[in-house]
Amino acid sequence: MAGSRVRALQVVDTEFTADTVEWCPLDGCQRLLACGTYQLCRPEDLPAGPESQGGLDLDQPQVRLGCLYLFSFNEDSSGTPLVEVQRRETSAILDMKWCHIRVSGHPLLGVANANGSIELLRLVGSEKSSYILQPISSLALGEQCLALSLDWSTGKSGRVSDQPLKIISSDSKGQLHLLTVNEAGSELHRVASWQAHHFEAWVAAFNYWQTEIVYSGGDDGLLKVWDTRTSGTSVFTSKRHSMGVCSIQSNPHKEHILATGSYDEHILLWDTRNMTQPFADRPVQGGVWRLKWHPVHHYLLLAACMHSGFKILNCQRAVEEKQEVTVLVSHTLPNSLVYGADWSSLLQPTQPKLCTFPPCDMGTRMADQAYSRVASGLLTPSFERRVDTVDQSGSGCQQHTASRIFDLDLYPEGENFDIHLLATCSFYDHVLHLWKWEVS
Repeated sequence: MAGSRVRALQVVDTEFTADTVEWCPLDGCQRLLACGTYQLCRPEDLPAGPESQGGLDLDQPQVRLGCLYLFSFNEDSSGTPLVEVQRRETSAILDMKWCHIRVSGHPLLGVANANGSIELLRLVGSEKSSYILQPISSLALGEQCLALSLDWSTGKSGRVSDQPLKIISSDSKGQLHLLTVNEAGSELHRVASWQAHHFEAWVAAFNYWQTEIVYSGGDDGLLKVWDTRTSGTSVFTSKRHSMGVCSIQSNPHKEHILATGSYDEHILLWDTRNMTQPFADRPVQGGVWRLKWHPVHHYLLLAACMHSGFKILNCQRAVEEKQEVTVLVSHTLPNSLVYGADWSSLLQPTQPKLCTFPPCDMGTRMADQAYSRVASGLLTPSFERRVDTVDQSGSGCQQHTASRIFDLDLYPEGENFDIHLLATCSFYDHVLHLWKWEVS
């Protein structure tokens, strides 16, 4: 029977609490998944160093530790498709993003950490020898602050090559920081810093279609719009969210569409040409810590909703007809706070019995038809869960055009279906989940 279902393909114990997960969007590296963790430790919980006198300094501040994992998706690993290829101890990680283009021939990963720094790591290696992330540059945003978020200016496909490569970041003191990256990708330079919010600036993001414009959200409940060509003055401020604004993303496929999320448990959609009021407001029963537009289907939005799990939203009718946003998938995980979520662009829409993928526009039309059927109630979502453990052996990346995990023979001949990979990570139970979502 036709329908929609979400399956857990794998569960990975990240040891520390996991709060950010990012699939690499670049061709040839789309099998790679980075996961960042955060752990607040008391000094007495840390291993004693050679200079330790055994005493306890009650005035010593708490220490924020983290770990950066790099996984490879490998369908040949039965039951454990995510294989760990690198583990790097670091300061606690608050956010990270892959640059959407190669820089000097290499993918770059930007990391915002608890030391108050933005760090760049270069992906090196090949499919035959395992990839690793090598640190190449770091820039401190300020003293006694945490770097809370970052975004690259490269989110929209078809970026003009002569545009400077920029990063916008936010910190725990409410400041925003505009950085540039040189052509070699080896140096970060600060262009400007300014006070944006009264409390923590939880998130900063570019307008991917006009990268002089950036957005910020803070614990003061304000959503602000900034023109980086003018110094430190917001061009628009909204109080429409009733609590801290912690997630913002410009739609990389469709101009003028912006999504924001807040501790007030609402996702708002905005037309950036007129931000007096959002054109859609969807309650989701959980604080919205991450929002991610789908890499192909421009109306699909993935949300990490903390204690309410993760949700997949269809925004098509909201954008085109100013109707309500439809929740296609709502999946709650007991005893966890879902803080990170991301789509994989590895697998495109396909049809049974075929080992090649149709063009993106064809796949988009197929998917939009299926999502409309789900939204209208013609299809009934069902949920299954399978829990596996992680294989720690390590492996490189290999390219294949079809995946055994997706069991094409189970689908009737001639039936259209879409398969999506996504990952989420949760805070209290320190778990990374790999999911498969099927729409037929």
